[in-house]
Amino acid sequence: MKVKENLYNQRIISIDALRGITIFVMIFVNELASVKNVPQWMKHMPADADAMTFVDIVFPSFLFIVGMSIPFAFNARLLKGDSARTIWTHTFKRALALIIIGVFMVNAEYGYDASKMLIAPAFWGLLAYAMPIPIWNKYPKDFPLWLKNTLQYGGMLVLIALYFLYVQETGAMGMTPKWWGILGLIGWAYLFTVVYYWLVSGKLWAMITFLIVCIVANSMNLIEGSVIQQFSGLSFISGHLTHAALVSAGVIISLLFFDRKIAPKINWSVIGFAVFFFAVGCFLRPYFGISKIKGTPSWTMFSAAICTVLFYFLYWLMEIKKQTKWSEFFMPAAANPLLIYILPGVIYYFNLAFKIEIIPEYFREGIPGIIWSLVFSTIMLFVMKICNKYKIQLQL
Repeated sequence: MKVKENLYNQRIISIDALRGITIFVMIFVNELASVKNVPQWMKHMPADADAMTFVDIVFPSFLFIVGMSIPFAFNARLLKGDSARTIWTHTFKRALALIIIGVFMVNAEYGYDASKMLIAPAFWGLLAYAMPIPIWNKYPKDFPLWLKNTLQYGGMLVLIALYFLYVQETGAMGMTPKWWGILGLIGWAYLFTVVYYWLVSGKLWAMITFLIVCIVANSMNLIEGSVIQQFSGLSFISGHLTHAALVSAGVIISLLFFDRKIAPKINWSVIGFAVFFFAVGCFLRPYFGISKIKGTPSWTMFSAAICTVLFYFLYWLMEIKKQTKWSEFFMPAAANPLLIYILPGVIYYFNLAFKIEIIPEYFREGIPGIIWSLVFSTIMLFVMKICNKYKIQLQL
């Protein structure tokens, strides 16, 4: 793969803005999930509802942004002179880190026998959420090497110890991937897409082909008795291609926008793909319905269409009209997405482990709960601003 002299050499702030908005909404809906008596349109739709809310688009938006960032990341590494081996190593390390963190998070939630564990599940969960911070923190160059190694390797040893301290409900020791967690699903989708992107040298037609393969595999995996369902390996891959479809859609839109030296003011090809995504979603809906829980292809394609339109609007507003001041509120999250995703879990398990009640029950229901969720999301953005200032930034 060669270095491309194009818009990938620039900073596209509309992508950062979309990432920051997505993370802010993600923190909001995650906090809102524990609030009672809120409208259904502010929660995930049930698996069999054949519908979706804005909450069901948050995860796809993050996958879409991961895809949009892939060509930029590859071009940056090629400009640095990184070898193919370095790039492959980085790719696998990043994917593995996301999968590991995701599995630890899932096991912290459920599936354990508290009576047989040597440490309380709440304290186990606190350590599981907190240890990625010292392990994957982006330490400044002048940070003492001995302290950096102590924090990183110490964190790794704690995670290893947590694995063996975990006792399942069946009595077996050690964790299992009950499911991969949100970060784990992102890790698998990222891995499949990036490996393919590298193999085809980021060619647009090849990425479109990959998207079609993902949609077909996703559809077949949902058909009872299909060939894919009969083989566990194929079913495993097809399940992750569901999310890889969204990553590849982001790659395609990125290539259509930025794989050139000058971006057009009206990009008809991007508009065409937004229509294509929507049309595919409409075509497949009668067969599979819309379901984020089931991961149906209609949900995937409708989400890709919405993400494309939203990004196009932000691009027009920020890159063409130069209206960027408003986005400063969201940028702390955009600069530190992994930490802001982990930190609410650290706070939750800390309160649980030490039996601290910060929020009165009044704020766990109805409109007060919605207001608190917005306040909490805003607080997290200010916390990220402080973390960024003091160089506490996670980088995989």
